[in-house]
Amino acid sequence: MTDGSPDDGATPVVYRLAPACTVEDIEVGERYTATVNGVVDYGVFVDLSENISGLLHESVLPADAEYDVGDDVVVELTEIRENGDLGFERFEGDDYAVEERAFSYDRVAAGALAGRVGDTVHIEGEVVQVKQTGGPTVFRIRDESGTVPCTAFEEAGVRAYPDIAIDDVVHVTGEVEEREGAVQVEIADLETLDAGTAEHVRARLDASTTERATPADVDPLVDWPAMRELYPDLRAVARRLRRTVLESRPIRMRHHADGDGMCASVPVQLALERFIEQTHEDPDAKRHLLKRLPSKAPYYEMEDATRDLNFALEDQARHGQKLPLLLMLDNGSTEEDTPAYETLSHYDIPILVVDHHHPDHAAVDPLVDEHVNPYLHGEDYRVTTGMMCVELARMIAPSIADDLDHVPAVAGLSDRSKAESMSDYLDLAREAGYDEEFLHDVSEALDYEAFWLRYSAGRDLINDVLNVGGDEERQRELVPWLAERAERDVDLQLDAAMPHVEHETVESGAHLYRIDVENHAHRFTYPAPGKTTGEIHDRKVEETGEPVITIGYGPDFAVLRSDGVRMDIPQMVTELNEEFPGAGVSGGGHLVVGSIRFVNGMREEVLDALVAKMADAEIDEELHSTPTR
Repeated sequence: MTDGSPDDGATPVVYRLAPACTVEDIEVGERYTATVNGVVDYGVFVDLSENISGLLHESVLPADAEYDVGDDVVVELTEIRENGDLGFERFEGDDYAVEERAFSYDRVAAGALAGRVGDTVHIEGEVVQVKQTGGPTVFRIRDESGTVPCTAFEEAGVRAYPDIAIDDVVHVTGEVEEREGAVQVEIADLETLDAGTAEHVRARLDASTTERATPADVDPLVDWPAMRELYPDLRAVARRLRRTVLESRPIRMRHHADGDGMCASVPVQLALERFIEQTHEDPDAKRHLLKRLPSKAPYYEMEDATRDLNFALEDQARHGQKLPLLLMLDNGSTEEDTPAYETLSHYDIPILVVDHHHPDHAAVDPLVDEHVNPYLHGEDYRVTTGMMCVELARMIAPSIADDLDHVPAVAGLSDRSKAESMSDYLDLAREAGYDEEFLHDVSEALDYEAFWLRYSAGRDLINDVLNVGGDEERQRELVPWLAERAERDVDLQLDAAMPHVEHETVESGAHLYRIDVENHAHRFTYPAPGKTTGEIHDRKVEETGEPVITIGYGPDFAVLRSDGVRMDIPQMVTELNEEFPGAGVSGGGHLVVGSIRFVNGMREEVLDALVAKMADAEIDEELHSTPTR
């Protein structure tokens, strides 16, 4: 014998089995540590592990032997009968070496369970969610191949395996079941792995996650140096988003509630949903891992941030989820965003920003993990967020590429981009069956629906309007109707507002138009003050053919538009704050379009100073009107 039996003179070996060991891990002739679990007239029952028990028959015990439940004993396995019963003899002697024997099993990948329904399998992975339902406890376990829900039932509404927590590395033994077209595992046993094994599993997971998080290798839709300059930054965001999905961390996507914001967020939403479907067995994964949330304000308001944080903490407490990653699209680059970011910084909530508004990067960058903005590469707002995010979506899930060819053109038209590549994007859309007039209608329909949806994402409706994951036939019927309604409401608004527009020519020679949109426009209906100001501005630009500045104001806000005038609205906001410390001026936007807020009692002083600054701005015939904000 080679196991240290008395026959070869070596020190006998006694094995201590891991709790999960089964009969497949033992062999006749070997010796094991055991614990007495019962004493009867005909012998002593012993446990070798949680799954292995047998009998020390009285015939193999000394007549004077006495045992109590819980006593330790060393036994030798003498027989494995056909019915599965085990026979033991007591091992005599104190001179032996104890060796640990781990539970041996063949791991099955979470992503390969579809072909194993009805089988008992073993999975090693990380706990990414623990959710207590009214019935079983659901543990979501991720390994190198994906994430699978595993259910354990103690009793209705009672937490099974209460010592298992998120981020634990575990071994699951259970039977594969099919539920509502997806697989899950009914847990027979769940245990945390020892530190050494867990470290090995984590290293394996990290290596796999790093590889699988690598974005798809795609080229820009059009050959545009400005976009190629942004590609490394976009790839970093794509890599981070894919990794976040693989790690089962939820994503809360905040975007500006306008045409460009929707052209940015909807493709990314679709791409992330596709990637979630590829990596998670749970059919509900899309719902609990991704939320798209429009923001009405041109920055991340404290109200939105507080709501996001509250929901995140509630989901963590009630559903056992990790805290989310925040993805800001067509928003998030300005100093006005920083109070909200600082609030989130007290929690483990990473922040990614893809935006094209003029950035306060010195204030923002220390608070975010990734920041993509054309200004950071010497470009400007003419690279819209929608254009960037179509590329981002293709990096996340290239299979959606054929659904997106028209979206950059819609984004550009929505934000009135004068980029040199707009003609290329329009050509690309035309090849996909979209003429420019219809794309304009899509842009108007998006703005119209965004207004009425307010704080709702309107997922299916917006998908149909934009035809990204929607119904093309319905789009062709719905968009003209919505665009016609939008045009009608704009005309009604301007019929009321235009007679009240005030005009003067400033020192630079530019036309300045002012309108009190609070008192001389319909309230609480489409178009909103920003859109109303933009429509008035566009008509005056077309009417005069000369440089135009337009201000639409209310009790505590002003919306600013310019065309052919070289302004720097973020700089103006900074100067107004210095000149009027009690005015509470905030806001910004692009260099030549934006919005500001101030306290009601300082309105006249702020507006007068603002007009003076605009009057000093240089005329620049090459500048054109830019995105609404």
